[in-house]
Amino acid sequence: MKLKWCSKMLKRLKVTSLVASLGTAAGVAAMLVWLAPSSLADNAPDWMRAAAQDKLPEYPKETVAVVLLDDVQTAVKDNGEIETRTRRAYKLLRPGAKEEFGNAIVHFDSETKISYLKAWTIRPSGEAIEVKERDAVDVAFSSYEIFSDQRVKVLKFPAAETGSVVGYELVQKQRPFVFDDVWDFQYTVPVRRSRFSLQLRPGWEFSTLWENHAEQKPQTQGANQFQWEMTDVPAVEVEPEMPPWEVVAARMDVKYFPRDLAMRAKTSGSWNDIGAWASGLTTPRRAITPEITAKVAELTDGIQDPVEKIKALAAFAQRQIRYAAIEIGIGGFQPHPAGEVLAHKYGDCKDKATLLAAMLQAIGVDSYNVLINVRRGVISPDFPELRLNHEILAIRLPDKIADTAFLDMVNHPKLGRLVFFDPTNEYVPLGSLPSYLQNNYGLVVTPGGGEIYRLPLLPASTNRLLRTAKLELSSGGKLTGEVHELRSGDLAVQSREAYLEEAPAKRAAILDRFLGPSLSNFTVTGASVGNLEKYDENLTLDYKFAVEGYAKTAGNLLVLRPRVVGAKGSNLLSGKPRKYPIEFREASRQDDDFEITLPAGYVVDELPQAVKAECAYGSYKSEVKVDGNKLRYKRTYEINDLIVPTQKLNEVRNFFHQIAVDEGSSAILRRAN
Repeated sequence: MKLKWCSKMLKRLKVTSLVASLGTAAGVAAMLVWLAPSSLADNAPDWMRAAAQDKLPEYPKETVAVVLLDDVQTAVKDNGEIETRTRRAYKLLRPGAKEEFGNAIVHFDSETKISYLKAWTIRPSGEAIEVKERDAVDVAFSSYEIFSDQRVKVLKFPAAETGSVVGYELVQKQRPFVFDDVWDFQYTVPVRRSRFSLQLRPGWEFSTLWENHAEQKPQTQGANQFQWEMTDVPAVEVEPEMPPWEVVAARMDVKYFPRDLAMRAKTSGSWNDIGAWASGLTTPRRAITPEITAKVAELTDGIQDPVEKIKALAAFAQRQIRYAAIEIGIGGFQPHPAGEVLAHKYGDCKDKATLLAAMLQAIGVDSYNVLINVRRGVISPDFPELRLNHEILAIRLPDKIADTAFLDMVNHPKLGRLVFFDPTNEYVPLGSLPSYLQNNYGLVVTPGGGEIYRLPLLPASTNRLLRTAKLELSSGGKLTGEVHELRSGDLAVQSREAYLEEAPAKRAAILDRFLGPSLSNFTVTGASVGNLEKYDENLTLDYKFAVEGYAKTAGNLLVLRPRVVGAKGSNLLSGKPRKYPIEFREASRQDDDFEITLPAGYVVDELPQAVKAECAYGSYKSEVKVDGNKLRYKRTYEINDLIVPTQKLNEVRNFFHQIAVDEGSSAILRRAN
């Protein structure tokens, strides 16, 4: 999904995530049609020369690069200013490394100033080439915003060929809004050496939380000086359907506590502290203006049902307020006044949520802004910090609305019945929570502070696919017929988004891509999509096709696969053992009911056995029966949980193996005369 969220809430003010930074490079580098000026001289710094001469262990053949040194030195001053010196070098091991690691990319904004930036390439011959900050290209971090003070400087490493060592040194000064930090020391390439140094002023304190790694005590370098170091950190191997790599990578989160109690408000000591801070930024912006009152009256005119009133306002904020952002300084965290958002008809995620909150208040419905991270698992409920990159709304249902009105309604012990809603996602209607937010921790902001809360996981019954087919097989093996699909919940959202994001003339290719893995030599003879822009209704898909040679002939026999389309089996667990959990997109139930009319003169000689497979995360059953001259294949596939831990992978491997065997099984028809 091309989800649009507040870029300021996404960022870490210091460049501490190599791969995340380089991930941004793909789009930026495409804009670079220049060759950076450079100077050829033996002027690479000693730290980079030393890193380049380090003897490396053997790495897997697919390793394209290795981080030789990732050295972050942080000094916190009494006035809250933080200075960070970053030294980073990596070696390009394989062809193709230049595409991913050919640029030094540095983030900055109005609160983060760059005071020093240089980069170097050390060729395999030992000669060095230098580029300086003046050689960098300064570009906007994001292209979809109207304006943001978040930008990047891009330095192109000259002569970044296989075998070269590239690196840069950066000094940044910042005045952060909160004293949270993170030391990332594991990436999608191996790390030879990573170091984090911290210098605090007398009276300052810090606390840490280690994720995906045992806690390491720091070495004391002097009064209030601490250092942590890691060597030979393996790469995060990206596996299919794994959680976001940032979730499984090792890191250390850090909080700084000033000695000056007046500055402690900038330390997120608790989730309530963060909530109180966010409430102070948000509450004044929820004011109801006369224009908001008038717009609410217009949108709800003639509507008596309170549920329909809420839906009307939610749909307006979701689809009539264009996504765009103006984020300068504190504007990266503070929404614009609701009245301004309405007047301009645009805003980012926090603007849309705040406008909707004001509109709901105008009809007497309370709501709460909710800060969340769209990458499920990034937020630890035990370590409050501002790793929050998105904002939604929790709507408190009035007493007169029934519990069954919305699928994602939960009973909060203090706030009552809540419905979580994402006004930014235009495809997910009110009551059907986006999959990336389900079973995810969000900070519910209240007037008195805030509370971390796990959003619900919607049951499989809310995400349905019912696929029915009436097909006919000829004596020559040709299969023709039509299929009807009914999709609800997130399964409808996925299809709806795929079709609406594609130009009408190219939508036929979506169906071709779906049918391709199941059928060969097929021709689509008709197709239509129903309720495509009726977001509150189920999506329907009808299509007809013909498949030459679907059934294979062998003498007087025809061999065919009863499972015609729709693969559920998975090769996620094939090949070498996985290192990381599996993360399903959503809980869902999917049913197939295929009826195949047999050719005249043929009878069933052999049918596949019925299958019933279960594991802690799902269930599957199928059967094939004969009813007169018709073959009937029915199956049900259900996933009821999202995360499969590594210790349960063998159980799930067996589950998917049984499904794959069933999907490939054949029925045999015999000519009767």
